Amino acid sequence: MENQSSKSNKWKPIEGDLFTRWTSQVKSELPFPEYPRPQMVRVEWYNLNGLWDYGITKKITPKEEITKWDGEILVPYPVESALSGVKRKLLPQQHLWYHRTFSLPKKWEEKLKDHRILLHFGGVDWQTTVWIDNQEVLFHEGGDIPFSVDITPNLKLKHKKSSQNLHDLTIRVWDPSDKGRQERGKQKLKPYTIFYTAMSGIWQTVWLELVSDPYICNFRLNSDIDHNEIQLNFTLSQSIENLSGYSIIVDVLENENQISSKKINISELQKDFSIPIKNPKLWSPTTPFLYDLKISLLKNENGDVIDEIKSYFGMRKIVIKDDIQGIPRIELNNKFLFQYGLLDQGWWPDGLYTAPNDQALKWDLETTKAMGFNMVRKHVKIEPARWYYHCDKLGLLVWQDIPSGGVYGDWKYVFQLFVWMVFKKALWTGRKNKSVQQNFYHELKQIVSSLFNFPSIVVWVPFNEGWGQFHTKEVTEYLRSIDETRLIDSASGWVDYKCGDINTIHRYPGPDVPKIEPNKKRSLGLSEFGGFGLEIQDHTWITKRKKWGYRNLKSKSELKLKYSQLIKELKLLIKKGLSAAVYTQTTDVEQEVNGLISYDREVIKLEPEWLKNLHKTLNEDEY
Repeated sequence: MENQSSKSNKWKPIEGDLFTRWTSQVKSELPFPEYPRPQMVRVEWYNLNGLWDYGITKKITPKEEITKWDGEILVPYPVESALSGVKRKLLPQQHLWYHRTFSLPKKWEEKLKDHRILLHFGGVDWQTTVWIDNQEVLFHEGGDIPFSVDITPNLKLKHKKSSQNLHDLTIRVWDPSDKGRQERGKQKLKPYTIFYTAMSGIWQTVWLELVSDPYICNFRLNSDIDHNEIQLNFTLSQSIENLSGYSIIVDVLENENQISSKKINISELQKDFSIPIKNPKLWSPTTPFLYDLKISLLKNENGDVIDEIKSYFGMRKIVIKDDIQGIPRIELNNKFLFQYGLLDQGWWPDGLYTAPNDQALKWDLETTKAMGFNMVRKHVKIEPARWYYHCDKLGLLVWQDIPSGGVYGDWKYVFQLFVWMVFKKALWTGRKNKSVQQNFYHELKQIVSSLFNFPSIVVWVPFNEGWGQFHTKEVTEYLRSIDETRLIDSASGWVDYKCGDINTIHRYPGPDVPKIEPNKKRSLGLSEFGGFGLEIQDHTWITKRKKWGYRNLKSKSELKLKYSQLIKELKLLIKKGLSAAVYTQTTDVEQEVNGLISYDREVIKLEPEWLKNLHKTLNEDEY
């Protein structure tokens, strides 16, 4: 294939910001070369990352009037980032355009008769329109949701009209950032304190994939350690009625050796089916064992493999169960494990929402594990699939926030919160606009679907501190209906509607524990605390804004003393019923300096081995 990223050698990161040790490793030829979807790996794929043409126009400018480009942008880095090579702010009244060409390899062209070619996007913020050879093929909304489109008909049309196999790909993006009401997490056009630089456009890998016709669109897997089995169901590209004579074979492998296998006819796919896993090895932070999975779609006439994907899974269980004192505890694999983690923002000084490369993405998690944490709360951001893959491999539990949006910051709702806190009246209704609510539900469903098979994710957090919070009980019930296998922290901190599985509070610096409820149904969590700020000279974001932390300190020795005292107090709270705690935070982010690691990842403020030994004490006792 022709790779447009080779057309220019002019790209370089825009100077002026803080860089990381991985910045210099980024090459314009092919950033993020790894297959982006570890849960559904296919052999026939082609990476479209690299240098694209780009332009920023007024929102009213039609595609037909764009006759030249502003320059080149490195995909998949947001246009506002240094690594994009552009570093321009996209305003709500503007459109961001991308353009490149590509050609199919000869063997793909020859298979167009009975195969399909899919165009995949890992993530584009926020509204995306796609053209192939000047034909519109896709309109999509959702900045955190992976999506794809079958472009085969358009490729065939071009093939009929011309002997040339060079295809034109154009993408238009609109992103209102915090001026809209879509889910956007911590993005701000004017960042301050705990809010950061807004980012826009393509921020995850773009790729093409050759698939059979029919093919496996998706599968859903749930492990059952009590019955030593896994349950699966599948979504196929054609209806079951059209696939008479087809079957699926699922092979489970341990260290490349097949330990279980099952064949099922397509006609039986209307319900889940199970596969036994004899003497299963359980997945946990101490033993993150993963089984390999091979799924094959067969045409029974001759037994040919039509489609094949490779994946993996972990055997684990997460529930709430009373301890011997009758206190509800979070159990992993039928045992209480105190979950202690970091609030992880997932921002980078050189790439903003996008890590400079996969090694950098993994480094944050490896360092978190080396510090003795067994959990990460991924804060109001969805990460690329490979981030969760690294959590699965390393053995890090994940509490996954749903990115927030809506009306947080509207003083009307701040006033409602004040009334609730003073008078304990449940007046907090949050945003009411129906289109906003519908968008939240749409993105929530897609997020859960795309992340369902990652064993590391054990808790969903639909709302954080009232940001965009609405109809909390209804949202919790809906979330339960689309995933019964995980726990739900309905509202992390602030406004509690006494629903979900975990009652959590935020305390700075803390620590503290919620009161045990009379009905003793929900477990207790401290989902934010600490927040000690320590600025590291020459390793902080360049900004005129004051460096910010919940409690600013002056030295590493002071931080060490304060932190060790927190852990001593935290251990006492476990005996009072606390099941989990989250320290703020993994790294500094822009003007916020309360990370355990500097924003450029060059300075770890407390020795990892010292932290690991300190954290071991949290799970020493029986509860």
